[in-house]
Amino acid sequence: MAGRSAQRPASFAVRVSDAELEPEPLDPGQIVSGTPEVTGKVLWESPDGKQIRGIWQITPGVVTDTEADELFVVVSGRATVEVAGGDTLEIGPGDACVLREGDRTTWTVHETLRKAYHISL
Repeated sequence: MAGRSAQRPASFAVRVSDAELEPEPLDPGQIVSGTPEVTGKVLWESPDGKQIRGIWQITPGVVTDTEADELFVVVSGRATVEVAGGDTLEIGPGDACVLREGDRTTWTVHETLRKAYHISL
């Protein structure tokens, strides 16, 4: 059993609102307007790389994206997420949101938005 537990990561807690994030590149082709900047931190990744949990933040502006399967909870900030051929989502602190793989989205970030997420690839 000791060998097995040595391979599993320890349980942990992170204060999402205070976590230090690192710059993440944003493809200039995704920027519709403004000068949004993205930062983030991967907290855990499965050995096969298909499950990722972390924290992500974006400053105000408008960007487009093609989504992965994702569940996230907004910690701070506000945005409008338009899903092509679907709903327009108004999200803010405390909101849980599910995006489907392949969803084409336009994010209008009104206030710097920070979220905790789980992505399935």
